[in-house]
Amino acid sequence: MNASLHPNPLRLGVNIDHVATIRNARGGDHPDPVRAAEIVSRVGGDGITAHLREDRRHIRDEDLARIQAATNLPLNLEMAATQEMLDIALRHKPHAACIVPEKREERTTEGGLDAAGLHNTLVPIIDELRSADIRVSLFIEANERQLDAALRLGAPVVEFHTGEYAHAILDGDSERTERELRRITDMSALAAKNGIEPHAGHGLTYYNVQPIAAIPHIAELNIGHYLVGEAVFVGLESAVLRMRELMDEAR
Repeated sequence: MNASLHPNPLRLGVNIDHVATIRNARGGDHPDPVRAAEIVSRVGGDGITAHLREDRRHIRDEDLARIQAATNLPLNLEMAATQEMLDIALRHKPHAACIVPEKREERTTEGGLDAAGLHNTLVPIIDELRSADIRVSLFIEANERQLDAALRLGAPVVEFHTGEYAHAILDGDSERTERELRRITDMSALAAKNGIEPHAGHGLTYYNVQPIAAIPHIAELNIGHYLVGEAVFVGLESAVLRMRELMDEAR
């Protein structure tokens, strides 16, 4: 079914971090993540996601304004819960700020934010972001403890970490795959029931996206590493269009 005909169309946010990772491997300015954002906009992507890490391993500070100037797509800034990142978010005023856990030694975000354990740290950060009309999202595991914390914190959006689901498929563990899928489905319904918009992302590919995309309450998927990897072989335009097609089929 065409997503535009579905009562709850599913948005695709494309994370362009790893275009910047390739650029930074050699220094200089090629490939430019801004060009990736322009391509995503041209082929019908719904948003751009960029994670400004504390160590600046991919997206750099100066990339943010350039991305915002290059397209009209909403920018979803992934950020750690630190004063430095809060100041940057308030300066750039992205459409949304997704608060994620961050450890310097990790290759990628390895799990969800402990919104419950970090409640007191998150309260002033979320308050300032919301006061600046920046839509706050929390990147969390799909469980009731973290969802309840998001509700108490007043976050309008949660993004459920789909990494365990993706790993279960890679491991060929059908029982674990079904358990993870059910958990994400149930928590998405509970989020929506409580007025929180559920998103999902991490480890999603052509081969595992459709069961997640078929979850009716999920409003947005954020996908990056896989699309940039596929772009090496088929181009970013083709990679995004194919992902969009698979998501639409699932709906």
